Amino acid sequence: MARITIHDIAKQLNTSPSTVSKALNDHPSISAATKELIITAAQNLNYKQNRLASSLRSGKTNIIGILIPSSEIGFFAAVVHGIERLARTKGYNVLLFQSNEMGEYEVEGIETLLMSSVDGIIASVAKETTNYDHFLEVKKRKVPLVLFDRIREELQVPSVVIDDFKGAYMATEHLIQQGYTRIAHISGPQHAKIFNDRLCGYVEALRANNLPVNDDLIQYGKNSLDSGRAGAAQLLNGASKPDAIFAAVDFTALGALQYIKESGVKIPEQVGLIGFGNESFSPYVTPSLSTIDQQAAKMGEETFQLFLEALAQKNAPPVDLIEESVPKKIILDPLLVIRESSARKPMV
Repeated sequence: MARITIHDIAKQLNTSPSTVSKALNDHPSISAATKELIITAAQNLNYKQNRLASSLRSGKTNIIGILIPSSEIGFFAAVVHGIERLARTKGYNVLLFQSNEMGEYEVEGIETLLMSSVDGIIASVAKETTNYDHFLEVKKRKVPLVLFDRIREELQVPSVVIDDFKGAYMATEHLIQQGYTRIAHISGPQHAKIFNDRLCGYVEALRANNLPVNDDLIQYGKNSLDSGRAGAAQLLNGASKPDAIFAAVDFTALGALQYIKESGVKIPEQVGLIGFGNESFSPYVTPSLSTIDQQAAKMGEETFQLFLEALAQKNAPPVDLIEESVPKKIILDPLLVIRESSARKPMV
């Protein structure tokens, strides 16, 4: 069967191919009524747009490149879902690449997305990344770039984050309100701003409640099950035994939970536990894991809106340089989710 073209649609409606093309590409010079008529005819004829030809004409592929640390982490999968859900309503598809938390894979991902001529890139920085030249290359090529969750302020691009300091403060204060006084923290790599902010939030909550900050109760890990187990082992077998642990991510908290249970220590009676991220497994482990929810779906939606703004700005006439120098940053509020692992007192 021959492929239906815009010429076939034009012939049926007794109009010009250029009018059909403009209508299908939502050109402002075509009235809403005409657009509706042409779109209906295209659907009835089972017209499929030639994306390659369209992109060559318009300079747009209608593809967004998304780079995430790992799809195994439920938070990133939920953010991508939030982005994709809105992107489809605007006629965009997504091209997804995982860095697997490795800097070299992240560089490869950026190169792959640029070679694919994506209209823009949305990314969250890998834990192991310490050099950011590949992101600077994106900016140099004037490809819209938006970061979420794990960002770098020095890149000066639009971003969406959770208030990590506030979330850590809330988690630590919750443990204090439950009667815990020797609260430990298993943190992540401190070159990553989110983990440094969570460490600072933990410290500030202790100080605000007149509790000592004990370096022996702070462990540094790699945000994994093994890291959580190792951190919990160090803490429970150390000189300063904690009565509660705040882990920087839920995976670390899960590893800690496994070790604590295997050691015969009761949760939350003897040791309270809270994570960060509200991963999909968190409600279903035993005991269920208290955590901080990062509003992943909303983060995805806000990130996509920033992408649209960045794309519009790219195509707009130059504006005041002072405006251009201040990229938009959206900070979402964290949500405390209390479950069995930390609820030592009945909740009102």
